[in-house]
Amino acid sequence: MRTIITISREFGSGGRDIARAIAKHYDIPYYDHELLSRAAKDSGISEDVFESHDEKPTSSFLYSLAMESYSAGYIGNSYAEMPINQKIFLAQFDAIKKIAEEGPCVIIGRCADYALEGNKNRLSIFIHGSLENRIKRVVRDFKINESKAKELITKTDKRRASYYNYYTNKKWGHCSSYDLTIDSAVLGVNGSIELIKEYIRIREHLVDTDNVIF
Repeated sequence: MRTIITISREFGSGGRDIARAIAKHYDIPYYDHELLSRAAKDSGISEDVFESHDEKPTSSFLYSLAMESYSAGYIGNSYAEMPINQKIFLAQFDAIKKIAEEGPCVIIGRCADYALEGNKNRLSIFIHGSLENRIKRVVRDFKINESKAKELITKTDKRRASYYNYYTNKKWGHCSSYDLTIDSAVLGVNGSIELIKEYIRIREHLVDTDNVIF
C-alpha cells in the first residue's frame, strides 16, 4: 500500500465515515482536523486561527499573493509579514505536502488533491449523494429537523465549493476534477468503502505490472 488518498465530500454524504474506515483498514494516518493541528505546529500559528479560517474562501487578490509567495519559496520561512489568510493557506498547503512525503495516508478536504497534483501516488476521490439521503443523515447525526438540515447542507457545500474553486484550477464536485467519484446514496457507506479498496487494489496492481495506459 503506497497510495495517498484525498477525499472531498458533499456535506451529509458520509465522506468522513468512509475516510476513517479506509484509514483504519490500511492502518494509515488519517488527517481531518489533525491537519490543522499539524499546520499550526509547523507554522507556529495558533490552532484556533486555523479553525476559524478552515475551508473558507479568501479574495482572489490574496490568493494571487499567496501563490506568488509559494512559488518564490517563501513558505517555510517567516510568516510575520503575511496577511492572515495567506498564512493559513500556505501553512496548510505546506503541511499537506510534508504529510504526503511521510507515506500513505487519508486526507480530508482542504484542497489536498490540488496540493498533491503531480504526485503519482495520489488518489483523489469525491463522495456525493442525493439531497434526500443527505438530509436524512444530517437529521440523524445532528438531531435537527429537515428544514435546518437542508439549510446546513446548502451553506456548507457552498462554502466548500467556494474555497475549492478559489484555490484550484478545477471545479468542486465536477467528475473531471477527481480520479474517482462515488454516489454514497447508491452504494451506502460500506459499499463505497469496498469500491475504494478494490479501486486501490487494481490501481496499484496495474502500476506494478506496467499495464497502465496513458
